[in-house]
Amino acid sequence: MIASTNQQKEILREGGKRLGGLLRTLGEMAQPGVTTQQLEDRAREIIVEHGDTPATLGYTPSGAGRPYPAALCVSINNEIVHGIPNEQPKTLQDGDIVSIDCLLKHRGLIVDSCVTVGVGNISTESQRLIEAAKEARIEAIKAAKAGNTVGDIGHAVQLVAEKYGYSVPRELGGHGVGQQVHEEPFIPNYGAPGSGEKLEEGMVLAIEPILMAGKPQIKEMPDGYTYESRDGSASAQFEHTVIITKKGAEVLTS
Repeated sequence: MIASTNQQKEILREGGKRLGGLLRTLGEMAQPGVTTQQLEDRAREIIVEHGDTPATLGYTPSGAGRPYPAALCVSINNEIVHGIPNEQPKTLQDGDIVSIDCLLKHRGLIVDSCVTVGVGNISTESQRLIEAAKEARIEAIKAAKAGNTVGDIGHAVQLVAEKYGYSVPRELGGHGVGQQVHEEPFIPNYGAPGSGEKLEEGMVLAIEPILMAGKPQIKEMPDGYTYESRDGSASAQFEHTVIITKKGAEVLTS
């Protein structure tokens, strides 16, 4: 969407602030012995307490065979995105890395954010992957300003991935957001500078770097939503919702 009014921007800012707080809480909760069901239950409690709505619960994306059954996507280790936390709940183990992704609807507008955290004592390599994905988000957001393009964002992510020897899944990336869960444009995590759609002032985008420790090939699991790495390698994801301005991107979900 294009956030063209001050009222829309204020709603998005407040929703982003709430989502940022929610993910901080869930990230701290992600300790050995905690289940994905417990994360899901706590997320719903907090969202409902604040009078908001989990935007993915009951949402059917294009091409999906059924509605998504949860408020969160919780993806562990070699799961890349869209792990369902409440159908076959998993218990977090010491050394896991877990991505917690949530879309929250506040006063009719949607914000989207994700964090990846280590569970207990994680390996040096897992920590390196998490830090690289975080760095990719920083660089992607720097590239997100009016007059730049979708390709500039993807190129920024690609450079970070290549610097660390990681790959990016070509089928997955960021997207427009605000009025719908997924809107145009699609924002790949690779690309050529100056290519793709031009970024306009007021655009609301979910910038979503995903880095894979191994090869970039992915596979969809039988649940119809979860994607895993084909080679079993781990991945990490960080995401913020931003509003594009002439000076740069205003981050909503810190």
